[in-house]
Amino acid sequence: MAQENHSQALTDSIFPFIGEVADELGLECYVIGGFVRDYLLGRPQVKDIDIVTLGSGIELAQAVANKIPGKTKVSIFKNFGTAMIKHEQYELEFVGARKESYREDSRKPAVEDGSLEDDQKRRDFTINALAIRLNKAHFGELLDLLGDNRT
Repeated sequence: MAQENHSQALTDSIFPFIGEVADELGLECYVIGGFVRDYLLGRPQVKDIDIVTLGSGIELAQAVANKIPGKTKVSIFKNFGTAMIKHEQYELEFVGARKESYREDSRKPAVEDGSLEDDQKRRDFTINALAIRLNKAHFGELLDLLGDNRT
């Protein structure tokens, strides 16, 4: 498991802010997906940012929105267990870590709460499963729980 520090990817103040709110709630949280991928590849970073937490993504989004000065709207998508906040140039999508399993007779996954590794395993490409921690104690730490051994 790689654990390099990449806090230079998280220079916008929204990232430590989200980490502080998560710490207050006792939740681990991570930036994952396209934002991390594009940072590592040296591409311009996307403005839609996926935040995964070990707990309720909706709860974390609501807490973040409540602490942002002014009135910040939270869009909740209960069917998917996600919430989104538009903040400055970013669209922040919050989700609780989950795992998916499929039955032979259905293409629709059964979804349940899971670990960060479970959440990473369900992603389309290994590079999109890389995560950067937002919690203060490990801010900027890159996690690659899948390594190069993904099947």
